[in-house]
Formats: sequence, structure tokens, C-alpha cells
Amino acid sequence: MGKYRTVLLDADMTLLDFHRSERASLTKVLAAHGLPHDDGVAATYSKINDALWKSMARGEVDQDYLVVERFAALMRVLDSDEDPRVLNREYEQGLGLEAYLLPGAMEFCQRLRAGGLELAIATNGLPAAQWGRYRRTGLDKVIPHLLVSVELGAQKPQTAYFDRALEALGVTDRTSVVMVGDSLESDIYGGNRAGIDTVWYNPNGLPLSGPAVPTYTAASYDEIAALLLD
Repeated sequence: MGKYRTVLLDADMTLLDFHRSERASLTKVLAAHGLPHDDGVAATYSKINDALWKSMARGEVDQDYLVVERFAALMRVLDSDEDPRVLNREYEQGLGLEAYLLPGAMEFCQRLRAGGLELAIATNGLPAAQWGRYRRTGLDKVIPHLLVSVELGAQKPQTAYFDRALEALGVTDRTSVVMVGDSLESDIYGGNRAGIDTVWYNPNGLPLSGPAVPTYTAASYDEIAALLLD
């Protein structure tokens, strides 16, 4: 085993196929209410939702506002008077049921666990959705810790999130910790701010942008495992 003892793993689009879960749950909710649910509507919702999560990370809005406004904004686009609170509740419930691992994710986690690493999922998001998918995919059998931003009272990339996550894990030596994730903005920049090493999971070969500086960049699970276990 290499220098690391604890691995913080991002959930969505690092281990879990969030786009598939989001689309499935959104489609079911909108269809149940007789609303349009084609690709264009899904793309509009994703754009609204992503912008609100980024605003929340900057401290501009809170969770209670976010979960209602994302559907309120979509209803304004669709010129509908459906109650956004009802839509959000049904969406969150459905999201926890739509659980899909990315190909190779389970084997990757099992490999890290077998190598003696302590694993924890470090994720933004809402507890019902994150806990539901964590259990339904079986990740809870391999990764003993799920650290959800809302439950910690801070979210990536805020330093407070990482402080509280490491405190919950009983980790004091930050040189022994590495954050693995696909998001430069939340995972890598957050790790930079918290003083821990990072692995940018970049299977699509995206260009480096913004203030984040990954310690390593990897295009596959095999590359990440080699970095962490050698």
C-alpha cells in the first residue's frame, strides 16, 4: 500500500451514474403529472438544478430554497401551475430508487478495500437520494462511510465540509488522505482548499480549467487504483 490510508470518493459520476438516475426519476414524476418530459425538458431541468447547486456552494441560497426553486423554475418554463414542493418530494423519493453504478465501479471499490484502504463516500446532495442509492447499489457493503453534505452542514468545495468529514472519520493526518472525484469545482478545488491530495477522475479527457490543481489525473479506475495502491 502507498502513502494513503483514507480515500474520499465522490459519488455522482465518479461511482454512480447520476445522469441516468436523474433522468429516470424526473421522467416518471413529470409524466405522472401530465407534463412534458422529453430530452429538451430534461436538459432544462439539469441546467436549472446545476446552477442552483453552484449557488448553494457559494453560500447564495440554502437547501430549502434550492429544492423548491428548481421545480418552480421548471414550471415557469413549462407554464404550469403544478406545486413544485409536491414535484420535488416525488422526485427525491424516486431518485433514491433509481440506483445505477458506473461500469467497473464496484470492482474498483472492492480492489481499493482489498488493498487495505479505508473508504468513504464524500458527496453533495440530499440524504434520501444518496442513502437510497448507496444501499441499493450495494456500495454500503464495501464502503463503510457515507458523508452527505446536508447532514454535515456544509458542502464541497467548502473547507468546513472536509473538516467535518475527516473529524467524523477520526482522521488527523491529512497527508494520508486523498479525494477522488470527477468535479474540478467541488472535488478537486475542495481538496486543494482542505490541504489534501486529489485525483481528478477524467475519463472523457476534459481540459483543466479554473483554480483547481489536481495532484494526479486519471482516465480510468485502473489508473486510480495504481496511484493509490502502489
